[in-house]
Amino acid sequence: MAARLIVLYDQPEDPAAFDAHYRDVHAPIVRRYPSVRELRLIKTTWVGRTPGPYLMAEMLFDSRSDLDAALMSEAGVESGRDLRNFAGAGFSIVIADDDATFDG
Repeated sequence: MAARLIVLYDQPEDPAAFDAHYRDVHAPIVRRYPSVRELRLIKTTWVGRTPGPYLMAEMLFDSRSDLDAALMSEAGVESGRDLRNFAGAGFSIVIADDDATFDG
């Protein structure tokens, strides 16, 4: 079963600096994750009164064990350390297992 690592970045104080750091520094680190199949970056527009996330980063892996191994890898540790260099406004991390079934 595929698994996704989703990071929701809060609104940065300086969007241009955030974008440059993410593009030039952080994304290349994430692309070195072992077994990452895809990295999607989605700029969001919040509907409502409270500003929502500025950016959603979604990484796709073939399995939860591949995702866990990526986070424990050298690139995973490096990306975690790099967060404090550009994500000072805050972020949330979600791990989603793609079972594609929902009986509601």
